Amino acid sequence: MTLSTPTLETERLRLRPFIDVDADDLFALQSDAYVLRYWDSPPWTDRTSVARFMARCQQMAEEGSGARVAIERVSDKAFVGWCTFTEWNPDFRSASLGYCLHQTAWGRGYATEAARALLQWAFDTLEVNRIQSEVDTRNVASARVLEKLGFELEGTLREDCIVNGDVSDSWVYGLLRRDWAG
Repeated sequence: MTLSTPTLETERLRLRPFIDVDADDLFALQSDAYVLRYWDSPPWTDRTSVARFMARCQQMAEEGSGARVAIERVSDKAFVGWCTFTEWNPDFRSASLGYCLHQTAWGRGYATEAARALLQWAFDTLEVNRIQSEVDTRNVASARVLEKLGFELEGTLREDCIVNGDVSDSWVYGLLRRDWAG
């Protein structure tokens, strides 16, 4: 089953499939150690990571396992990050949500706006029942984004990740269809 990567518009943002011209912006984002300090993998140091990322986007669409979209500002078409709907399981009607934005986009409500649009698409198009997201316990700003969207803290995964020798815990958040306010 294929899953077409959607193009979605909000008041300030356009969520769309990745295109080749995103490569430089994507590499800049994913190689920023400060942006990825709470991530579950180290910053990119090799541009071949861009090709692997883009190939994985295509693979998810072809397998029907998810959709990863670039986020751009409508006003100037600037790439601000990406948002992803992954691990789609049609039998369980469950999936995971993630996002990554440039530092310059932080604190402007873009993550909440983009994630809300992708969640609405998932609930409407795929009849999802549950969406999960995990966040490093030190990343309070990301936890706030999830809470604004209606996610509930369900637990802590202790020593969930070790990246570059740094051990961290993760909070697990869940959002059920019946709790989705849109």
